[in-house]
Amino acid sequence: MRQIRMYKWQALNKQCILTLLSGLAIGFTVAYVALSQQIAFGDPHTSYEMEFLEGPTVDPGAHSKNEEFHLLEDTTAADKLYKDVRVLCWVMTGPNNHEKKAKHVKNTWGKRCNVLLFMSSKEDESLPSIALPIKEGRKYLWGKTKRAFEYVYKHYLDKADWFLKADDDTYVILENLRYMLMPYSANNSIYFGCRFKPYVKQGYMSGGAGYVLSREALKRFVEVGLTNNATGCSKSDNGAEDVEMGRCMEAVKVTAGDSRDSMGRGRFFPFVPEHHLIPGHVSKSFWYWQYIYYESKEGMECCSDNAVSFHYVTPNQMYVLEYLIYHLRPYGISYQVDLPADKKEAVV
Repeated sequence: MRQIRMYKWQALNKQCILTLLSGLAIGFTVAYVALSQQIAFGDPHTSYEMEFLEGPTVDPGAHSKNEEFHLLEDTTAADKLYKDVRVLCWVMTGPNNHEKKAKHVKNTWGKRCNVLLFMSSKEDESLPSIALPIKEGRKYLWGKTKRAFEYVYKHYLDKADWFLKADDDTYVILENLRYMLMPYSANNSIYFGCRFKPYVKQGYMSGGAGYVLSREALKRFVEVGLTNNATGCSKSDNGAEDVEMGRCMEAVKVTAGDSRDSMGRGRFFPFVPEHHLIPGHVSKSFWYWQYIYYESKEGMECCSDNAVSFHYVTPNQMYVLEYLIYHLRPYGISYQVDLPADKKEAVV
């Protein structure tokens, strides 16, 4: 009888443990889904702060360039565009995110910019970051954007042709950005990004997906938009950064460019890849479908093979994308590209 009671007790303990483990598994799953939804489904113009998971505790290091397939690469076209389509990248960050996010941008896609700057309210030599005279917080992003572009205009106007603004949770494929910009002159007053349609007649570009101004667009923004009170560019530091930028671009006669590829697929994306690639992940009742300027498909046809950017990318995902884009190679498949004959000379 005592032995039977012991077996029952052991069975009961086993059942309790299984129940506990099941509960933990469900809890972690719910938490993960909730986090994913929060990343993707926050209103783009409401005030909220989201804490990302910490980045890698150990530096993942660099992937060897002496690997067999890297030795077979021909980067002639990309190298040519690096020289001819010069892109300055400035990354919106803050003191709390220098270690959490910004350094992972520097370790991954940021190294492919012709010039890389981090805009913060505190100087940090390890990035390095520039201390702008502006308060931190979502409601001051428009003011921070203005100060950042003013700084870039003052110190780097002649050192780049195009000027990209990105967040510290944006991942950018610079080679594809340069390829997209190749047909355009930096002397044209134009800017590109993920184009939304409300609030501004010609539309405006999503802040999170990143947007890029031509040299002429930057000049008009600073020389006219930020100095002439009659332009309609907001002089307040408050307001939705991307909407206010869109209003100002329209006011100073900077064209909102079409960044889609030849098949009409988008290149700049406000969410992580899975939210665009998986049908039904983003509900049709969600704001994105009302905001997007051009028709956007779900599934594998959502995105250009020459996509430029994705947003809400965690530090860990930065390294995953870095590996998948620049290192993983399917054996036996290769391709070679060459610049068009009329683009082999300097573009700008």
